[in-house]
Amino acid sequence: MKHRLKALFGAVLLASSLTACGLNVNAALPYDVKPGTIRPVPSLEGLTVTVGSKDFTENIILGYLAELALSAAGANVIDLTNISGSNSARQALLNGQIDLSWEYTGTGWISYQGNTQPIPDEQRQYDAVKAADEQQFGITWLDYSPLNDTYAFGAREAYAAEHNLKTNSDMTAFLKEHPDQAVFCVETEFASRQDGMPGVTKTYGFPTTTVKTFGTGAIYSAVANNTCNFGEIFTTDGRIAGLNLRVLDDDKKFFPQYNAAVTMKKSFLQAHPALADVLVPVGKAMDNKQMVELCKQVDVDGRDAGEVARDWMVSKGFIK
Repeated sequence: MKHRLKALFGAVLLASSLTACGLNVNAALPYDVKPGTIRPVPSLEGLTVTVGSKDFTENIILGYLAELALSAAGANVIDLTNISGSNSARQALLNGQIDLSWEYTGTGWISYQGNTQPIPDEQRQYDAVKAADEQQFGITWLDYSPLNDTYAFGAREAYAAEHNLKTNSDMTAFLKEHPDQAVFCVETEFASRQDGMPGVTKTYGFPTTTVKTFGTGAIYSAVANNTCNFGEIFTTDGRIAGLNLRVLDDDKKFFPQYNAAVTMKKSFLQAHPALADVLVPVGKAMDNKQMVELCKQVDVDGRDAGEVARDWMVSKGFIK
C-alpha cells in the first residue's frame, strides 16, 4: 500500500505538466502486488518509475507487466499507459516525462531512425536499432522478447487445415495449383507499399487473382466470413483467437521484425542497472501465442487490460 500512496503523490506533482503535453496520468497501479520469483531489490526500493505505453491493447498490457514487475521489486510506479500515438509515446520518453516504455525493433528502425530497409534477422535488427538509438538519442534497449508483432497472412483455421497451409510457401504452392482461391483482403496502404503486397508477392511468387482493400479491423472479419481466403493481419492481434484464424509462418522472413523490448534513457539504466534484471525475464517469458490470448481477453471478452496482465504475471509466478 505504501508504494501506491507514494506513487499517487508523485502523480499529483507531475499531473499539470504532463496534462499540458496531452498525457493523462493514471496515478498509482491499482493492484496490491506481492513478490513471487521477482523479489524485492534494495537498490530499487523507493525509486519512482513512470511507465508509459502506446494506446493499443498489446502495448498497454506490456506496460502493465512492467509496472507489476517493478512494484514487486519495491519501486514506486506511476502509471502513464495509453499515450495516444507512437510519436507522442516516443517524445514522452525523450523528454523525460516517462522513464521507460516497451517499443518494437522495426518501429524504432524505420519510424524513429528513418531507415527504409528493414533487417530480416531478429538479432541483427535489434542490434542495429539499439546501437543507433544509443548513439543518436541516448536511448537504450533491454534484451528483446520473443514477442514479435509483425505482419502476416491469416486464413480461417478450418480452411488452412483442409489445405495443409502452415507457411507462406505452403500458400504459394497451393495457389499456383488453385489460382481461383487467391483472394486477398489487405489495407489500402499495404496493397502498394514495397514492404507490403508488392514485395511479399515478388518474394514468394504467389498469384493474386483478387485483392480487396479494407480497414485494418475489417480484414479479420472478412477472412472469418469467407469474403477472402487470406488476409493481412498482425501476428499478436486478439481477433486471431477470437475468430479462429491461423497465422501463416513467414518462412522466407520477408516482413520486418517487430520484437518488443523495454526502452529507457541509457543514463537511467546506468543509474539503476537492476531494472534489467527485473524486466528482461518478463519479456523473455512472453511470446506471440500468449499475447494473442491476452489481447483476446481484452478486445473480445471485454476484460480489463491491467487485470489480464496481473493474472498472467501470477500464472508465471512472477508475483503473488
